[in-house]
Amino acid sequence: MPEFNPDHAMWAVRREFGEHGGVTPSISRSSTFTVMDPAIMPEIFDGLRGPDKGGCFLYSRHFNPTVDILARYLAAMEDTEAAVCTASGMAAIACALLQTCGSGDHIVASDTVYGGTHALLGELLPEMAITTTFVDITDMTAVKAAIRPESKVIYTETLGNPTLKVADLNALSRLANGHGLLLVVDNTFSPMMITPARHGAHVVIHSLTKFINGASDLIAGVICSDKEMANRFMDLHRGRVMLLGPTMDPRSAFDLIQRLPSLAMRMREHSRRAMAMAKRLEVMGVAVVYPGLSTHPQHRLLTGICNPGYGYGGILTIDCQTREKAEALMAFLQNREQFGFIAVSLGYFDTLMSCSGSSTSSEIPPEDQSRMGLSPGLVRISVGYTGDLSQRMLQLENAIKKIGLA
Repeated sequence: MPEFNPDHAMWAVRREFGEHGGVTPSISRSSTFTVMDPAIMPEIFDGLRGPDKGGCFLYSRHFNPTVDILARYLAAMEDTEAAVCTASGMAAIACALLQTCGSGDHIVASDTVYGGTHALLGELLPEMAITTTFVDITDMTAVKAAIRPESKVIYTETLGNPTLKVADLNALSRLANGHGLLLVVDNTFSPMMITPARHGAHVVIHSLTKFINGASDLIAGVICSDKEMANRFMDLHRGRVMLLGPTMDPRSAFDLIQRLPSLAMRMREHSRRAMAMAKRLEVMGVAVVYPGLSTHPQHRLLTGICNPGYGYGGILTIDCQTREKAEALMAFLQNREQFGFIAVSLGYFDTLMSCSGSSTSSEIPPEDQSRMGLSPGLVRISVGYTGDLSQRMLQLENAIKKIGLA
């Protein structure tokens, strides 16, 4: 299990053992489950029985014992009553929004979000008559002005991808509650660092593919919420997770369960190395953005909402101004210095680099990229923890000088 703060509301979460007393949970790969009495089956379909109501399982698209263990651990980590695991982070985002919004409804969203999320909000959901207004999430006046009578959700990332803007979760929560809206927060960049539910978030989403898994070898997601909403996601008649079917494989759930205990240590080391590199780059005069630097516009805000001891995250950016310089920097770092890999995704134990405007944010139109402050030469670096830190910093410094960024 993850390392929890002693004052964590879910500190007393039960440790799950294997069915024969194994120190790790068993993998339940069965797609369907038997009942001992035929009368039980209709009661499961009527919602009278289930995993938490008599220990009854029906079908693994509905609930699975191994996946349920992971869900309980993740709910404990995020300080929510419940969680629902999905096959990907995008499945978690889509199901959360589709469960909350219907035809004619409206979403107020941060303009600094993952490209796939932007495409979902800006292109796909309008086909279902669900519209979105994108705003600078750090401008509370703009957020408030965007709310309409038909608004249902305020959507944001804790740390914006890739510009690293910090959302004021407490202020957004007050605004959401005052207008009867749900605050939905993607916390993928900052597990353990920040607990959005403690700052008023109603729904917390993760792409488990990233830091929580940490090995870049599986795709998964989770929606953390109260029990009532979690039950709605899995409702046999209207549950978006149940009916759309983004089912997490129990083998993936098992792998994630095994990696959760090291998450706290991993996040501390990602943060420690990212801070060291960001400070060195700042001294060199490089256009670096890292929320742990006192020069970051929301540094004090982030400090106020961070859980002590986990640092400021493992992501930093370098603005090379042009795509050509960004690509030259990444090519030198990967092919000459063996500093890391040119690849999308993040949270891997090795460093991953990408030019966001032409990769993970490419779904966002160029004019919107410019408006949100995304330079075409912005390189997002997910700092890994392999290799000697001093050697890694020297490699980075060599590349910066070679490309002429300092």
